[in-house]
Amino acid sequence: MSDMEPEEVARRVAGGDRRACARLITRIEQRDPSALAIRDLLPVRGAFKIGITGPPGAGKSTLVDLIVHHARAEGVTVGVLAVDPSSPRTGGALLGDRIRMQGHATDPGVFIRSMGTRGHYGGLAAATSDAARVLDAFGCSVILLETVGVGQTEVEVVDLADVTILVLGPNAGDGIQAMKAGIMEVPDLFVVNKADLPGADAAVLEIRRLLAEDVDLPMTPGVSPVAGPADRVFATRALDDPARNGVPELWRAIRERQLALAAPAQLEEVP
Repeated sequence: MSDMEPEEVARRVAGGDRRACARLITRIEQRDPSALAIRDLLPVRGAFKIGITGPPGAGKSTLVDLIVHHARAEGVTVGVLAVDPSSPRTGGALLGDRIRMQGHATDPGVFIRSMGTRGHYGGLAAATSDAARVLDAFGCSVILLETVGVGQTEVEVVDLADVTILVLGPNAGDGIQAMKAGIMEVPDLFVVNKADLPGADAAVLEIRRLLAEDVDLPMTPGVSPVAGPADRVFATRALDDPARNGVPELWRAIRERQLALAAPAQLEEVP
């Protein structure tokens, strides 16, 4: 690809060439100036970006896998940028997240990419925003951004995502108040994952209580406040059965926010 003209590379990516897409993201991660120039030639299609953040062990990758499965059942094309800790030897991603999503590896409607943090703070990799631009041009209509999840300050995703989801484990109930001043201020939606384990119900109730008490916790700009805390908190579990895993309800809330964000633009287009 290095001997191609920038316009040709951009054309291939926009035409759905997976190899060209993957190679361009690699070069962008390496901060290759020519790759950044190609990025600027790509069309902007307006993919809806979903941020998935939360502490280690909450099951973010498992939840992302379930969301992808549900989105694909509706025919939605999906891109996943999963940020992993960097390898101390190569600087690349440790690939834990991508390994957990291998069930989608042969699906042409899904593009999964692990990215190492490469020393970047904030929960994302330095190249995540540019990589999302590439996946948008490639044709992904929804892009999932999974943060590395190493602490309470991993909130950079809120600036890139259209909707941000905080994933917590079932044992998070006692620590939610302590998290209030950090990561609890970021999300539009809350998910208590592994909800089949003890403590999940208590965690859901604690989050709803916090939301009911603190009207200053923000919502995505342009989205009308929902009816109440119960509409922002979901319980999910790692089951294939969509009638029992809680993902359809979460996906419905995500799509509602997507429609709400699109509505002002649609109104502006009306003559």
